[in-house]
Amino acid sequence: MTKSILLDSERIKTDQSDDSIFYSSPRFVHHLDDNFRNRLTSLYTSNINHNSVVLDLMSSWVSHLPNKITYSRVIGHGMNLEELKSNKSLDSYWVQNLNNNQILPLDDRSIDVGLIVAGWQYLQYPEKVAQELRRVIKVNGKLIISFSNRAFWNKAPMIWSQNDYKGHISYIKNILSSSYFNDYQVIIENNNVKKLFGILETPADPFYSIIAK
Repeated sequence: MTKSILLDSERIKTDQSDDSIFYSSPRFVHHLDDNFRNRLTSLYTSNINHNSVVLDLMSSWVSHLPNKITYSRVIGHGMNLEELKSNKSLDSYWVQNLNNNQILPLDDRSIDVGLIVAGWQYLQYPEKVAQELRRVIKVNGKLIISFSNRAFWNKAPMIWSQNDYKGHISYIKNILSSSYFNDYQVIIENNNVKKLFGILETPADPFYSIIAK
């Protein structure tokens, strides 16, 4: 039986309508800035081996994987079929609302590396999702969860919307620990980017990532 970590009140979202309605239309836009996306690709380059089987959970029309590395297979999951069809990194994909059904249609120990980018903040039953990821990821495999300070806040449960990044990191580690993930590497980066012909600097999207085994 999955151990409950969150209170019922922490799972509540401002928008309680079915998520499939919100994601029914494709969004072919980048939700995170260039700095974040480039850093994410760099992180994947150094943490995912050639010929790995990769699961991109809660994906969209891009996966941010480096083009120069060949993977055995990249499996994508998301909420919008048109976005997944347009994702050139994916070898296969499926649509599933993880807030309604957390069981992943994947074999035990079939994944080398699992990825979640800007998606964990929408999970209402993260304990069950973490348990499923523990089931499908191979022994000594990795789970990489990355996020910034952006979200569709009306679709984020209270556990996320009412916390800062330190609370987010602690929350994710708590959930993962309950499913026996360990050996965490936490990355926290806040950078500025040059704009207006390199004269002015403005804050880039902060980069947060948790790598667990």
